[in-house]
This record gives sequence, structure tokens and C-alpha cells, in this order.
Amino acid sequence: MKIIRTPQSYAYLDELRSMKAFIIDMDGVIYHGNHVLPGAVEFTKWLEENNKQYLFLTNSGERTPRELHEKLGRLGFSVGEDHFYTSALATAQFLASQKPRGSAYVIGNNGLVNALYEAGYSMNDIDPDYVVISESPEYNFTKICRAIKLVRNGAKLIGTNPDTTGPVEGGDIVPATGALMAPIEMATGATPYFVGKPNPLMMRSAIKRIGVRREETAIIGDRMNTDIISGIESEMTTILVLSGVTAEADICKFAYQPDYVMDNVGSMLLGLEKKDIQ
Repeated sequence: MKIIRTPQSYAYLDELRSMKAFIIDMDGVIYHGNHVLPGAVEFTKWLEENNKQYLFLTNSGERTPRELHEKLGRLGFSVGEDHFYTSALATAQFLASQKPRGSAYVIGNNGLVNALYEAGYSMNDIDPDYVVISESPEYNFTKICRAIKLVRNGAKLIGTNPDTTGPVEGGDIVPATGALMAPIEMATGATPYFVGKPNPLMMRSAIKRIGVRREETAIIGDRMNTDIISGIESEMTTILVLSGVTAEADICKFAYQPDYVMDNVGSMLLGLEKKDIQ
């Protein structure tokens, strides 16, 4: 594990900046809510100017790539829609490969519903092939009961990601898919399959999407138990940033370690002349 913070450690950055591709988490790496994190805009400009392949990879299935593109645009970024890959897209791709033109009962937002429609799926609250759960402000007791009934009748249980919490602006946390899945899992005894990180399936789909090999790709994330472990299991270079949920003191609690640790994604540009990153 190499910690990048002092001028003596900047030499490590030459190794990282030579990578061909970067897979980048969003919450805790690029922004918190509507607050841009230090160096994030400059780093994305550097990616573009140096012809790097990159993909923003998020376990949230809430927004479509177009909505993420528009959000980053409002925050001062210039990133095309094709640079986003969500757990909703990964879930839809997985289901379409398992059962083409199937049907699903969904508790989730437009990002998930749209991804499933585009993958050839229909919505079905009577006898679906799958019950698919993601983050949703419309999660309620009636929908939980419907999901439980459908799973007990034979529908397979799918989660877009296993995260139990997610960050929001102001430093608070809210329940995420793993937490919302719990009552359905407990009431049915079914074991859900989670498609998003740390499932290496999502990582393999991501590198195929941008046309690179794992050996030439680094993943940047703020969560040891999703971003870093999925990078390790996919045999990619791993970079932990301390701008999100993981503190430096937490790293030693895990049986695995990232390759690099830095304060934030802006640290990728340390040691470069200002004119080189404008």
C-alpha cells in the first residue's frame, strides 16, 4: 500500500498517470450530494486532455446516464453520457443475458425501470420472472408485501447493489439497497443476487464497455468493501480516496489493502505544473 501525500511520494503518481484507463466511483469521490469534491473537475479535464479511457461507475441505480450527465454539467463538469455506467444498467444487462425479454416487478427509480425497458424487459406485478430492488423514495409497506408475495410464488430476487447505506449532502446517510432488501429477504427466506459492486461481474462489464484490459485499468473509490475489493477481485490497480466513507484508520480493519491511498481524486494531479492541468 502506497500513501500519496508528501512530495516524496509523488513518484508513485507517475505509475498511476501512465495507466490507460480509469474506473471512477461517484459519491464520495467526485461529489457529496451537490458539493463537488476537491480536484474532481480538474481531474476529469486531465483525463480528457490526456486521451484516457474512463467510466464513472456507480452502485446507485437511481439516475439514468443522461441524468448523471446533466447533474455533472450543473456542477461544472463536461462529461458525455457514454462515460456513465450504473448498477441499474449492469442489472438489466445481467437479466437480459439470463432470460431475454423477461419481466420484472421493480421497486426502484426511473434509472432502473428505463434500463430494464431498454434491455427488452416488461414490468409485471402479477407473475414476473424477477423481483428487482433498488433505492427508491417510494419504497413502502404495500410494495414490500407485493414483492414478498411474488418471491414466494417463484420470482427470483435481485438487488442492484448490496450497499446498506449511502451518503447524502451534509454528511448524513440514508438506507440503500441492501437495507431495503432485508425485510423481503427475511420474510421469504430467499437469497438475493446482487449485481453491483463488489460483484466482479459489474467490473468486467465496465472494462468491456470501454474496450480495455484489466492490467491497464485502475479503479478509484472511497469504499473498501465495494470499490476496493471489487478491483482486487477483478485484478485491477486499486486507489482508495479518503474523501468519502472510509477513513485512513479504517483501512487496517480489512483483510485486504488498496494499492494506493490518497486524500482525494485531485491528488492524482499533485506534482504536475499548473499549466499541464488547465
